[in-house]
Amino acid sequence: MEIETLRNFLAVAQEENITRAAEYLHLTQPTLSRQIQALEEEFGKKLLIRGKRRITLTQDGILFRKRAAEIISLVDKTDAEMKEASNELSGDIFIGAGETDVMRLVAQSAQKLRQQYPGIRYRIISGAGDAVMDMLGKGLIDFGLVFGKVDELKYDAIPLGIEDSWGVILPEDSQLARKKFIRPDDLWNVPLILSQQALEAGFLQTWLKKDVSKLNIAATYTLILNAEKMVAGGLGYAMALDRLVNLKDTSLCFRPCRPSLKAGISILSKKYQVFSPPAQAFRDLLILSFQNNNRQ
Repeated sequence: MEIETLRNFLAVAQEENITRAAEYLHLTQPTLSRQIQALEEEFGKKLLIRGKRRITLTQDGILFRKRAAEIISLVDKTDAEMKEASNELSGDIFIGAGETDVMRLVAQSAQKLRQQYPGIRYRIISGAGDAVMDMLGKGLIDFGLVFGKVDELKYDAIPLGIEDSWGVILPEDSQLARKKFIRPDDLWNVPLILSQQALEAGFLQTWLKKDVSKLNIAATYTLILNAEKMVAGGLGYAMALDRLVNLKDTSLCFRPCRPSLKAGISILSKKYQVFSPPAQAFRDLLILSFQNNNRQ
């Protein structure tokens, strides 16, 4: 199984047609068909269902596409790191992160490093906490920006000394908008739009003091912009972190939770990870920057 074959399989999965994929790859259709057939024979599993008009992936094919994409991403990342000039820091730094205003502060440190080394580039990959941790574990990213407690046996953490606060996005003309703060029992009988990541972590249920099955959950979200639009559309009230959306020119408002519900943030890397020179320089700068912030 060669890297080129993996790239070609991904092209077939993307185009859903071997002829179009072959044209894109500048290969003949029989050559590409033989490569896919060889893959299926190697694994002893059918990866594609060949229809008259389009190709679809089997369940094994879907899994293989995911793994092939991860392998290609890791190969490309390694290739970029190995080609970096030894006398000048340059190359890509990969960061996985959920939605948080703290990214603005991380970007300030990132810009300081770029001012010194313009050849450095940042690749930001958005995702929920579990997705970020999965990418860290597979070596697809250098750093992960995550909320909550950290498994110190698996990860090295740079605590940022910053907490994001939870609250509720709701219509300005709603009854709850008259309150300065939102308490758990205010939300027991209203339709809720909840963060999928926070819901899986369990701390929202703890704060709400209600079992999930007894809450009126209208929807879950992974992107806060979608949550805002769902509130604007009348679907429910969204629990969200503060400062992620600008509600100034909307008919919506934000009310903080009481008792306060906060989420601590850390930047993680794999334990005993060997960093590329740019990633090591970035980590050193983050430690210095946020240690200074914590002292102030």
